[in-house]
Amino acid sequence: MKRLRLLPVVALVVLMLTILTALMLTAQTKRAGAPAARKPFIVVEATIPEMRAAMEQGRLTSRELVRQYLIRIATYEDKLHAAITVNPHALAEADARDRERAQGKIRGPLHGIPVALKDNIHTTEMRTTGGALAFEDLVPPYEATITKNLKNAGAIIIAKTGMTELANWVAGAPTPMPGNYNAVGGQGYNPYDPRKDPRDATFDGRAALNTGGSSSGVGTAANFWAGNVGTETSGSILSPSNQNMLAGIKPTVGRISRYGVIPITADQDTAGPMARTVSDAAIMLGVLEGATPDPNDPATRTCTPPPGRDYEKFLNRDGLKGARIGIPRAFYYDKVTPPGDSSTGSARGEPRASATGSGRPDPVEGRGGLNDDQKKAMEDAIAVLKRQGAVVIDPADIPSITDRDPANNFLVWGQCSGVNEGRGKDERCSVDLKYGMKRDFNKWLASLGAAAPVKTLKELIAWNTAHQKAGAIKYGQSNLDISEEMDVEKDRARYEADRARDIKLGGTHGIDEVMKAERLDAILFPAASGAAIAAKPGYPTVIVPFAFVPNAPAPAFPAGFNARPTPYGVSFTGMACSEPKLIELAYAFEQATKKRVPPPLFP
Repeated sequence: MKRLRLLPVVALVVLMLTILTALMLTAQTKRAGAPAARKPFIVVEATIPEMRAAMEQGRLTSRELVRQYLIRIATYEDKLHAAITVNPHALAEADARDRERAQGKIRGPLHGIPVALKDNIHTTEMRTTGGALAFEDLVPPYEATITKNLKNAGAIIIAKTGMTELANWVAGAPTPMPGNYNAVGGQGYNPYDPRKDPRDATFDGRAALNTGGSSSGVGTAANFWAGNVGTETSGSILSPSNQNMLAGIKPTVGRISRYGVIPITADQDTAGPMARTVSDAAIMLGVLEGATPDPNDPATRTCTPPPGRDYEKFLNRDGLKGARIGIPRAFYYDKVTPPGDSSTGSARGEPRASATGSGRPDPVEGRGGLNDDQKKAMEDAIAVLKRQGAVVIDPADIPSITDRDPANNFLVWGQCSGVNEGRGKDERCSVDLKYGMKRDFNKWLASLGAAAPVKTLKELIAWNTAHQKAGAIKYGQSNLDISEEMDVEKDRARYEADRARDIKLGGTHGIDEVMKAERLDAILFPAASGAAIAAKPGYPTVIVPFAFVPNAPAPAFPAGFNARPTPYGVSFTGMACSEPKLIELAYAFEQATKKRVPPPLFP
């Protein structure tokens, strides 16, 4: 197959902009002297239902949608680095969707609507890099199942988004990779404060305001496309949704196929939608989910889709009435002192035990809890629940958080990461991710056949070392190193024991136990703080924009560099396959509050 030669993002979109501007001026000249035209459709903050309605009524074309989004990318991409690659065929694909519509053929609920994919999701008309320099020119030999599902529903894949390189399983301690940095596209920036961190210790181009986990919500927040698909192992849909004031759905592991997605571990990996509204995210979820289980991903038998994979039927404004919502005060709202050793680990850029969403590990003693501004935001959120008729169970502490037996306490059982938790130093952390990466990444490389630039994880590590001067592994590759140390056969018993403990602490002795005891419909977590515990058993969460709180980095920014506020959301978490109920609760909360504010710097 002849490999596509792809232009750099900015050069491509600027070229498109030049051509499109000329076309617009010509069209405007032809219309001069004609009667006043209808009010133009503007994509900024437009929802998917609004786009669908405008196209159905003949007020909008898919081409016009793509054109407006490409102009926004060309205008703001150099400040945000939201995209690694822009689809050079986006306008042609929009024209094809418009022709189909004119012929009465509507593929599905995203017909003609531009969305973006995280760049670890296979596309065959664009490269799929994972942000890694070794894969800079990789055009996979097959599409991801979710890419096919999106196209079958009429979506236009307008771009591949920035991400933390290989979903942040490259560099842990001693020099962890900043969120949303990768060797191919560089550092991504938060549209609510797109400046660089000016502090001496971190003056390497990283963002002054954290962008969240390895997925990027930057382009969706800045209205570069209607929504995007992220992936999460532990926080990488929820955290960027929180940091970019988006609604995000982290599905039950297995509800959406992972075939054709660069993995960390099949135990926890899932794709999921990120959008500006709960309704948009719900529409995208239904498209991403297959009508039948994917034979290439056995986990897709886990949940039964709703009829027609229609999640819009769960968009109920009165969904909070009578709902039982638990408030997990211990650690997530209030500080706790865990028993025994409380060492921390991290996964996908999210501190394993950070309740605050600050991006910094919490202190060993008196860990977790919220600061005054975060506490005020959550008390306001709880008040909304009560006004909307919810039954609030407060406290509804998670047993594995409060258990005084170190063997049964989630907070003292870390996730192995970095040089300090390699072989022989990993008795107090789970090997799940580092073992899963060795097992599943090598399987993924094998699936590429002749297209694979390297054949094994070991070869990738060697390639990175040889190409360090070219820009590879700016922050090292300690996580790849500790994964390569694992022996998939000899270490299987250790992995299976750790996996069982993960499920117990996150699920059976964690979320399951409190939800069953209190008969809860959901647990309300501040920001994305429940991501790590829900990730272990693979449970779903829906996050909703709600507030702004001060960004208070430690150490503080230098005098004269004033931190801008950071978005702050609330999360509804439940047990496996509970997405319909969580969407109902999140939508009712969103409609009662409507707190999303678009980034003012990118009108």
